[in-house]
Amino acid sequence: MSRHYMSRYYQGPVSDHFDGERFFNPFRSPPRNRWELLRWRFERRWRGTGAKWPAWAPSPYADRPPARVDGQALRLSYVGHASFLLQTAGLNILLDPVWSARVSPFRFIGPKRVNDPGIAFADLPPIDVVLVSHGHYDHLDLATLSRLAAGHRPRVVTSLGNDTIMCNGDPAIAVEAYDWGDRIEIGNGVAVTLVPTQHWSARSLSDRNMSLWASCIIEAPGGLIYWVADSGYGDGRNFHAVRERHGPPRLAILPIGAYEPRWFMQSQHMNPAESVQAFIDCGAERALAHHFGTFPLSDEAIDAPVAALKAALQSAGIAAERFRILRPGQVLEL
Repeated sequence: MSRHYMSRYYQGPVSDHFDGERFFNPFRSPPRNRWELLRWRFERRWRGTGAKWPAWAPSPYADRPPARVDGQALRLSYVGHASFLLQTAGLNILLDPVWSARVSPFRFIGPKRVNDPGIAFADLPPIDVVLVSHGHYDHLDLATLSRLAAGHRPRVVTSLGNDTIMCNGDPAIAVEAYDWGDRIEIGNGVAVTLVPTQHWSARSLSDRNMSLWASCIIEAPGGLIYWVADSGYGDGRNFHAVRERHGPPRLAILPIGAYEPRWFMQSQHMNPAESVQAFIDCGAERALAHHFGTFPLSDEAIDAPVAALKAALQSAGIAAERFRILRPGQVLEL
C-alpha cells in the first residue's frame, strides 16, 4: 500500500468540490503550491521580509465563564487566535479549540503562542459540542481535542476527512464529519450548517486537500452566527451567498490576520480590508475579529491587523463598535 493511498482521509462520490481524490475550491484557482511556499520561506528567512514578533505578548484579561448561559443570550469568550467559547441556549460550544503551545506537527519547532489562552483549560465549563473548521494545525489541535474527549466527552462536528485525522490521533474523540450544505441539529434550538469557504488543507507534504474546509452558519435562539475560520475573499460570492440563502447574520466572526505577503496569502487569507468587505457582503449586524495576535504565522507585525482593521472600518464609514476586536480573555455578550 503506497503512502499516497494511506494519506487519503475520505472516499466518496465526485462532486463540484471533490474530484474523487482531493477537494478543491470550485470558483477560484488553488492556493499556492509547495514551491511557492519554499520561495516565501526563503524570502522571509534570508531577506528579512517578515516582521519580528515579541517572544511574549500577554493579554491582561482572563475569563472564568459561567456554567451555562440560557435562552437567547449569546456569550462569546475569546480564547485566542481562532478559538472561541460560545455559550447560548444552555449549550457550551467550542470553536476550533487550541490550547497547545505550538501549532505544528512537532512539539519543539513551529509557530509558538505568545499569550496564554483566554480561558484556562481547568476553568472551562462542561463542553457539549466542538466545531472544527478544517485540518490545519492552528485549527485542528489533536492534543486539545484529546484532552476534551477525556474530560468532557463532547460531540465534535467537522468537515469531511477531518474525522479520520482525529480518530487516527485518538479513537475516543466522538467526531462526525459532514459536507458543505449539510445541516446538523445540535439541540436546544441550535443547529449548524456547513457552508463553502475559500481555503485548503494539509497536515503533511503528502495529504494536500485530502480533507475538506468549511465555514459554519450557527442557528441559535438569539440569531444567526456566521463563523468563518479561514478564507480568502475571492470574488465575494461565498459571503453574498450566506445573505441570500440564510439571511443577514446577527453576528459574523471573521478572520483578520495571517495575510502577508499578499502574493502568497491572498487566495487563502483575507486582509482586514477584505474582512470588512466580507462583513458588508454577508449583511451581518455586527462582527467579531479573530485569527491574529497569538501565533506568528505570516509576515505582518503582531499589531498590524488591528491597526489595518480600524483604518478599513473608518474608510468604509462603519462604526468601530460594529466590528469588535477582543484580546484573549475578553467577552462579547449579546
